[in-house]
Amino acid sequence: MTPLPVLYSFRRCPYAMRARLALLAAGQACELREVVLRDKPQALRKASPKATVPVLVLPGGAVIDQSLDIMRWALERADPAGWLAPSQGNLAAMLALVAENDTGFKPLLDGYKYPQRHGAPDGTAARAQAGPFIDGLEQRLQAAPFLCGDHASLADMALAPFVRQFAGVDPAWFAAQPWPALQRWLAAWQESDLFAQAMQRFAPWRPEDAPLVFGPDSAAG
Repeated sequence: MTPLPVLYSFRRCPYAMRARLALLAAGQACELREVVLRDKPQALRKASPKATVPVLVLPGGAVIDQSLDIMRWALERADPAGWLAPSQGNLAAMLALVAENDTGFKPLLDGYKYPQRHGAPDGTAARAQAGPFIDGLEQRLQAAPFLCGDHASLADMALAPFVRQFAGVDPAWFAAQPWPALQRWLAAWQESDLFAQAMQRFAPWRPEDAPLVFGPDSAAG
């Protein structure tokens, strides 16, 4: 049997969610190792000095330790849903949107979720600063069902885990905002079979455990 890649993951981490979504979409099975972030296994630290999820260790020993790189690795091997081929724009434009999320929106999301860590009394200032980015997503989704056209793409799957976190800080406030297209888009994603598969719960990995295969045929639970 051909050895599988090994994915170090954490269920709720949005970066790890990206990786799992792309591996599922590509039909790429892997050995999944669920990590407890407060007690990271030595095998993870050995594989990648950054010691944060996701980390994908390929059978030949090569390591991919950036979520977007894992997505692209999987989708460049197989992309049956066309995530790398948006109906509007191109790959470069999608990557620019993802970069805007990662470098601009994500720090504001952290400030909203964890204001005390950022020396703020609450997260409302960071939330307000994040508003223009969310407004931009709403405008895109008013014009098309997905962020880059009429079918889901890498951009949708790379951003949705972070928008989910933003919505989850204060669900009542989020639901009351004038973002109906974004709210529909997020709800549809969270109700999808792909989301259910990506969000399966697994016990933390221990070195003595038998390999846990994660892939398109694994049962959601």
